[in-house]
Amino acid sequence: MTQQGVRWTVEQVLALAPDAASRAAGGRLAVAAPWSEAGSSGEGAVWGQCRGSGGRPYRTAVDIADASGPGYRCDCPSRKFPCKHAIGLLLLWAEAADAVPVAEAPDWVDRWIAGRRERTEGHRTESATGAAAGPGDQEAARRRAEQRAERITAGATELEQRLADLLRGGLAGAEQWGYELWEETAARMVDAQASGLAARVRDLGGIPSSGVGWPVRLLEECALLHLLDQGWLRRHRLPEGLAATVRARVGLPASADGPPVRDRWLVLAQHDTADGRLTTRRIWLYGAETERTALLLSYGAAGRAPELTVPVGSALEAEVSAYPGAGRQRVALREQFTPPAPADLRPRGGTTARAAVRYGEALRDDPWLDAVPVTLERVVPVPDGDRWQLADADGDTALPLSTPAGSRPGLWRLVALSGGAPVRVFGEFGHRGFTPLTAWPTGPGPAVPLC
Repeated sequence: MTQQGVRWTVEQVLALAPDAASRAAGGRLAVAAPWSEAGSSGEGAVWGQCRGSGGRPYRTAVDIADASGPGYRCDCPSRKFPCKHAIGLLLLWAEAADAVPVAEAPDWVDRWIAGRRERTEGHRTESATGAAAGPGDQEAARRRAEQRAERITAGATELEQRLADLLRGGLAGAEQWGYELWEETAARMVDAQASGLAARVRDLGGIPSSGVGWPVRLLEECALLHLLDQGWLRRHRLPEGLAATVRARVGLPASADGPPVRDRWLVLAQHDTADGRLTTRRIWLYGAETERTALLLSYGAAGRAPELTVPVGSALEAEVSAYPGAGRQRVALREQFTPPAPADLRPRGGTTARAAVRYGEALRDDPWLDAVPVTLERVVPVPDGDRWQLADADGDTALPLSTPAGSRPGLWRLVALSGGAPVRVFGEFGHRGFTPLTAWPTGPGPAVPLC
């Protein structure tokens, strides 16, 4: 909902769900029966009380009009964000206008929204105040940065020795080591405050005995880790863009120091990945005027979804600033001038051949890059043995999909949307293939999330 009262589509609501289970559970609550006192206001609030297993119904409210992003409030004990009740309420509002009529918000909704807006403004004030650090604070920060750099250098030097020992003993022996040795090495990198190196070492531990050709994959990943080590040890001799990429890859934090870019940003895709310790949400944006693709990252502790969420296919006017590094695709969301609202924007697309060229060019600036964002124009999903590929409708080239048939429900949504006709697809393309995230039909129609 926006201040003009525009309702979201079902697809945009489902894009907010933290996982497939929440989408299914929310869908079961998208009926009028369990809800009472449901309503919506022109200021962008939707609320209701949902009957649960206890004696008291769960009070649920959603604030969508706040330019800082949607907010959710529910009495239920769920740790998911948003919970199934918020998803069900929004689905009911999107599908059945009579079940969620326009009304005056009750006091508990008004108090929650007012408090949320006040806290948001307070965070902005604290951030602005913290930016003006005095000389003493700056000197202390410089000393801490130097000490951390020394620890990372010691860790990278130790890791180089361990990689040399691994290669000297032969990769075949890695199959007998078990995961404990890799975890112990990763813990050493954590002690050195090099979280990026630690994550890559943990990834190495999952390669031995992982299927046909694992020694080749292990050697490739060891080579990339060696390259990152050497990049850190020789960072002062690198061009600034590549040096910033190396610093980010080893795990050093950075601030978004790029100049603010204001645009009407289309939400291309949103998907989560979890590693047992952290849930990372990747939100891809496309600037309508700049034609720039940007990445927002949001994090949640294990078992909890990140708070930042925006519906796929919506657009918001906002300023973003880029983080340092090659390509400068990752951005921080600065001031928002409008809340997310449904939009008929579509990103400009290209051919599969151009996508391959783009990934090659990106690797030149960031050798550790897994994938680049790509929009493909007029492609058709076609089977290729036990896998699928996206073929150019007007050419003779194609890109393999990154997952085999049957392992990704989004693949079947893509095939159904196409029906053999060309579609526009946004996704991430890298050495594992193309991962489709969102698609649009050739004719008019909303964005269809595929993840």
